[in-house]
Amino acid sequence: MNLQAKRIKELFGYARTLTREEGVGPMMRRAAGFFSRRLLGRRSRYLPCAKVLDAERMDLEAAAFPTISILTPLYNTPERFLREFLDSVQNQTAPNWELCLADASDEEHAAVGQLARQRAAEDPRIRYCKISNRGIAANTNEAAKLATGTYLALADHDDLLAPHAIYCMGRLLARTGADFAYSDEALFRKSPRTAHVAHFKPDYAPEYLMACNYICHLAVFRRTLFEEVGGERSECDGAQDHDLFLRMIDAMQRRDPDAAPLHLPQVLYYWRVHAASTSGGTGAKPYVVQAAQRAVADHLAATGRSGTVEEGRFPGTCHVNWTLPDPPPLVSILIPNKDHTDDLEKCLFSLYSRTFYDRFEVLVLENNSTDPATPAYYKTLPDRYENCRVVAYTGSFNFSRINNFGRKFAHGRLLLLLNNDIEILNGDWLTQMVAETIQPGVAACGAMLYYPDDTIQHAGIITGLGGYAGHSHKYHKRGGSGYMFRLATVQDYSAVTAACLMVRTEAYDAVGGMDEKFTVAFNDVDFCLRLRRKGWRIVWTPYAELCHHESKSRGSDEKDPAKKARFAGEQARLYEVHGKQTILHDPYYNPSLSLDYEDFRESADLRNLKNVTL
Repeated sequence: MNLQAKRIKELFGYARTLTREEGVGPMMRRAAGFFSRRLLGRRSRYLPCAKVLDAERMDLEAAAFPTISILTPLYNTPERFLREFLDSVQNQTAPNWELCLADASDEEHAAVGQLARQRAAEDPRIRYCKISNRGIAANTNEAAKLATGTYLALADHDDLLAPHAIYCMGRLLARTGADFAYSDEALFRKSPRTAHVAHFKPDYAPEYLMACNYICHLAVFRRTLFEEVGGERSECDGAQDHDLFLRMIDAMQRRDPDAAPLHLPQVLYYWRVHAASTSGGTGAKPYVVQAAQRAVADHLAATGRSGTVEEGRFPGTCHVNWTLPDPPPLVSILIPNKDHTDDLEKCLFSLYSRTFYDRFEVLVLENNSTDPATPAYYKTLPDRYENCRVVAYTGSFNFSRINNFGRKFAHGRLLLLLNNDIEILNGDWLTQMVAETIQPGVAACGAMLYYPDDTIQHAGIITGLGGYAGHSHKYHKRGGSGYMFRLATVQDYSAVTAACLMVRTEAYDAVGGMDEKFTVAFNDVDFCLRLRRKGWRIVWTPYAELCHHESKSRGSDEKDPAKKARFAGEQARLYEVHGKQTILHDPYYNPSLSLDYEDFRESADLRNLKNVTL
């Protein structure tokens, strides 16, 4: 079955499941949205419907929302861009804004100041000052001196606010009292009505934020928090906002270790793409790369973590090579196996011949092999592979129980669950996984797994895909950056596959190991969700690369009645244990992204954006 046919089959399967669980009506509404997106065009697709915007303008409660002071340095701004920006602010559906303009334009661009002063004379909410140009960070700090609002927001002089930006943020902040919140954003060339792509972000993801500034716009935060950290720093010009966000979060977490920015999944900011803008890529401003590395390095120093910040795989991204303790922790690698000694040999040979990290032991978990050649093969392992031994599990096949059995024989501070059909590709894979797993707050780490044809099998697990869970960027070609660099950066996920999963032994024991009622499917999803419920985080790294020789065209269990019934039971148990809404709302996956596909495409109807409810 080719890939397109496989996707179509999966989509129809999901439609059947949705019809069975929620009825024909919800399924038909999803289908109608799906086809209307493709047949009726994409104009204004990120904006709420007109009746929502009208209702916001009539909402009397908006007058009580906290004032948000928008900080905007001006520098030789093209007149059309500035007019459009000012219009986008003055046409907000809520009145609780203040615009602080710090103008560093040169004499040849005096029209910038003339237009700004004219608008300020007409609207007292616009505050203006003329300054000398000392760089983006210093100029932003000058704009902040004009602010009187409880909250500050950052906006560039050539971009646009969505008409409901201040209303949505004001309402969220009034209800939560949050110190820091951020929204989604979209990119446009001519008009926001024809925006060509959106950045649909996850909720707060600390590892991802170290790798790149995914928060970006629209960010809103308390003025007192901005002042507490000393505003923006000129030494990080080019990545000054990234640096500011990291320092403000550090300050929040010094008071409360669990504090985090809130994410509002609405497109509230439109980023103009043109030659001089960072929205067109960091190639337009090469110094962004160095500034981002400086920001992350200073964040590590401020939080007492030790590592070297390097340029990531794509411009605009960073990678931290963490410092390991001396001696580094022992890793116990658990490999369940039944016959298939050719697969196991390929796995072990690649493990021992290619892995740089040498503090590991291997436990082959023998599981009822029937081939007479298998015991003879096992006898050769201790002599050929150091610290490799076989322990025999008896009983019916149960992936969770087999690994729990293997854990009893493990001596390491870290466990690595590894399938027997895995082949190691890069030498420092284990080093990278160890370094990520021992970071504060992290319990488990997953790896990049490829099919033999160099397409992606696993790059993190997203709950809710297909109604239950699926793999990020599955079938994507190797070597790409993925959606918003999510294939190329260390980041947070709700779960990772147990085909290659490293976990702290203490965390494994704290949740009672793997749930043996999940015999085959979803045991890794359930395990990771239980770790997260205990307050731990799950990370994934693209810097650990392995080949999973699982067949890309392997059939499902649908044709075997017993396996089909078992799978349905494990699906039901996933909902029963964790709740359907928890499964369908992954915090690291935006609600405006599709649950029908693994490639981070937009949802068919973008219903989350059309009828805004907070």
